[in-house]
Amino acid sequence: MLRYKRSFFQAVYGQSEQVWFFDEMIKMGCQGGGFGGTPLHFRLASEQREGRDAVVNHLSSFHGLSRAGSLIGNDYLLRGHGDDTSRDAAVRRCRTVTVSPGPLLRVEGQTLSIRCDVSEYEGPREQDFEWTLTRGSEKLNVISTFDPAFSHKSLKERIRSGDVSISRLADNIVELRIREAQINDGATYQCITPSTDSVMRGIYEASVLLEVIPNSLVVTPQPLSPVVPEGRSVRLPCNVSRNFTEGVYTSVSWSLKKPWSLEQDLLSCGPDLSVTVGEGYRERYMDGGMRLEMGNGNGISHGLVLSSAAPEDQGVFVCTVRLWTREQGSWRRIQEKSVEMGEVTVKPASSLVSVQLHENSSLSSGDTLLLTCSVFSESLIDPDPNLELDLDATWLMNDSLVLAHLSREGVLFNGSETMTLTRLGLWDFQMKIHNLEVSDTGFYSCKVGLWIQRERGRWYKAGEKKSEPVAVRVTKQNPDFTVLLSSSVKPKFSGDPTELECRVTNVSNTRGFRLGVTWLYRNIQPGLMHTIASLDENGTIIPGKNYKSHVEAGFITTMRVEPLLFRLRLLHTTEVDVGEYSCTVMVWSSSRNGNWKKMAELLSSPIKISFANKPPSLSVEARRLSEPPTAGSSFQMICQTDTLNLLPPSTIFSALVHFQEALGSPRLTLASLDPEGILTMEKGLKPELITLVKNQQAEFRFGIQAIQESQRGYYYCQLKAWTLKPGGGWHELSHGDSNTLEVDFTHTDLKRPVPVVASSRHHRRQMLTDLYSGTGPTFALSISSDVSSVYPRETVKIACDISVSGTSYSTDDLSLELQWFLARMRSSSSPSLLASIDRWGIVRKAPRNTTSDLTLEHLEPHRFSLSVQGVQDSDVGEFYCRTTAWIRSMGTGEWRRAHEATSERLCINVKFDVWESMRVPLLYGLCSSVAVGFISLVLGLVCSRCCKTTKPPTPRSRKLMELEMD
Repeated sequence: MLRYKRSFFQAVYGQSEQVWFFDEMIKMGCQGGGFGGTPLHFRLASEQREGRDAVVNHLSSFHGLSRAGSLIGNDYLLRGHGDDTSRDAAVRRCRTVTVSPGPLLRVEGQTLSIRCDVSEYEGPREQDFEWTLTRGSEKLNVISTFDPAFSHKSLKERIRSGDVSISRLADNIVELRIREAQINDGATYQCITPSTDSVMRGIYEASVLLEVIPNSLVVTPQPLSPVVPEGRSVRLPCNVSRNFTEGVYTSVSWSLKKPWSLEQDLLSCGPDLSVTVGEGYRERYMDGGMRLEMGNGNGISHGLVLSSAAPEDQGVFVCTVRLWTREQGSWRRIQEKSVEMGEVTVKPASSLVSVQLHENSSLSSGDTLLLTCSVFSESLIDPDPNLELDLDATWLMNDSLVLAHLSREGVLFNGSETMTLTRLGLWDFQMKIHNLEVSDTGFYSCKVGLWIQRERGRWYKAGEKKSEPVAVRVTKQNPDFTVLLSSSVKPKFSGDPTELECRVTNVSNTRGFRLGVTWLYRNIQPGLMHTIASLDENGTIIPGKNYKSHVEAGFITTMRVEPLLFRLRLLHTTEVDVGEYSCTVMVWSSSRNGNWKKMAELLSSPIKISFANKPPSLSVEARRLSEPPTAGSSFQMICQTDTLNLLPPSTIFSALVHFQEALGSPRLTLASLDPEGILTMEKGLKPELITLVKNQQAEFRFGIQAIQESQRGYYYCQLKAWTLKPGGGWHELSHGDSNTLEVDFTHTDLKRPVPVVASSRHHRRQMLTDLYSGTGPTFALSISSDVSSVYPRETVKIACDISVSGTSYSTDDLSLELQWFLARMRSSSSPSLLASIDRWGIVRKAPRNTTSDLTLEHLEPHRFSLSVQGVQDSDVGEFYCRTTAWIRSMGTGEWRRAHEATSERLCINVKFDVWESMRVPLLYGLCSSVAVGFISLVLGLVCSRCCKTTKPPTPRSRKLMELEMD
């Protein structure tokens, strides 16, 4: 139906008129794309004929309809144009008005709403709506979005109070709302949208039936027990009654409210008799710990039973009843009532029992301790017949050590041979400890666990209860002894051994005990005590933090020589070991569990350790072996000491040789030989001109070959005595300088030039530095090859042999690095590195722009080889090798770089093979010539076949000559 706005008629015609079209006619006009020739039947409510004619004329002119005639009374017929050429012919959209599908069933006093929306319309986006209701033959205007005076007078008070209102949800959607529904609100509600279309097309109103039933739902809870012991059942009855109404269904829900948490849903039933279990209670429902007791009909009590109540079940229980109806295939809730059933407190089982412990507290070692643990409970004496209860017992010492545990099945855990546990009944437990020891002194307590059986025979631990601790004291005499510390071996010099003895005397009451010792050291300066080493109750050596390496290396040893005597030995005593020493003796007693417990300890008086004598100064003597008569001769001298009897047998000596131009002038150290036998010379000197070797333990020989004029002066040596420190490193015991030997000779002109005497001391020192160049052992390299000239793509093998002179080393203490070089120009100062092999045996090759390949081999400890495979012209040049020596220190074990040595150069030539060089070009030329000749022959044959033409033969004249004359 369509109704024009009253404001339009008031403005144009000065009166209000309403026009109703039949629905089927409007639909016919939408489906046909216009009204065409179909007559429209409508009725005017106006009493005046002039008003009716004005409306009819407006409809005819605005919608393109012509008047077909007048019926009886206020009924008229209008007919559309058959050719459908009016201005509404281009418009094909039909207005559609829809409301909430019905019929709608609601409850008295509840809030209800009916939605209405319009679509496929023309005009402004925001549409107006009007609601009317029809109750029997009575029709009332309810509310309008644009006309405040539209409502019937019987509804104005409810509209003013907000009980009835209209709410716009969108431009084309509104909702009729009734805050508290009344019985007489049941009616047929129509939603009407005034037309804003250029042509009336579609449905302009929609209706829905609303039924309001009386509020007869009553929910009455039954009183609950406020306190329930843990393990008992909790029944939650909820009485529900209502009047029967067809199409209305009931659901019942139980929930639990706890302080400071959200309400938890326990279980719901309905409206389709389905059961929904709350989150966290599904497993309990499946196990039977939650069951539903539903009644039938109205006024029946519905109940929820929680079996084996736990403390987490306490709180305020709520029963909620809801009424439901089916609308459009789904459930809609129309009423809900919730009532609090009451607060239930679940009292933990542990709070219902008390535990008492009975004991005999004053005991001596060897006695038997008897402890009885009794459980008392008034609430659990007569428990629920459906409640299964059991106990377990745990015995504690000092509130933390678990002595034994007896489970509810009677299984014993953590027990021992000296301990007996017995269950006297349901409520009493007893423990006996035989053969008491002093270590059994402490506080004993009993902890009882309460177990409750739940559904399907499963047990859960409801709680624990612990008794008050009781003190048990076991008396026994402590062991008595004294400790005496003495020095059996005292050091005289640095490096001498030291022995200390710790003796236990005046021993009593130590039967069945073990002894241990701890050795302590403190520096002479006031300081903290440091633990050197300990012997525990099992005789295991435990080194101190600062002496771990010394003990592991064997420089410090400790042992138990006799049952009551301990000994500490320092293999090499040094200045850092000087100080005060003491020992602590400990007494250990074995417990019944196999562990050892310290019963007593006693610290001895300290004893001071120092050297009896200071290290003697070395008496060093230097004497000549050969006197150079002239320049170019050799000079040799011996340096030795005769104070060996005053030094430890393990003393190692080192030597330094010094040179002075004149007495009192600055000295120059020519060479030195350290305790590890490494020779060191002044930087820049040549090692082949001087020697310094060790003949005996305290004797060294120094020599100069081809002594020069500039080497005249004074020579003397310095010897040092060393001892190896515990854990590595050298410690100097003493040193001494020898007498001075003067070298002077007559100048002789030798074949080789002799340097002119320097004009200044600095110049002469520089000459001596150039003369005595070199450090450590001397290395000589020789290079050789089986061939010196090769053809291209052949293989050449070059060997590099290393000879070592001077101090000899084992293969474990000497390591060599080798590098191979190639100088493509004779005497070139910028050779190319070919390859190298380091002291770990790793081979590295330098990048080369050639097709030849290199192979390095370490054939023997002092022999290396280089193979050049597939020799090319780029491999022509001078090859040589260079070695670098690495020597490991005997004292520290560290590797250090010693010397570098370079071999002579070996020239390798690559021969020019005429046939090899010409073979490939000749082969390419021959093949090219044959190919070109063959291609030319084929082209000539093809051309001769293709270009040949046939001409008729010309007859030859038999005349020898034909003459023509003009």
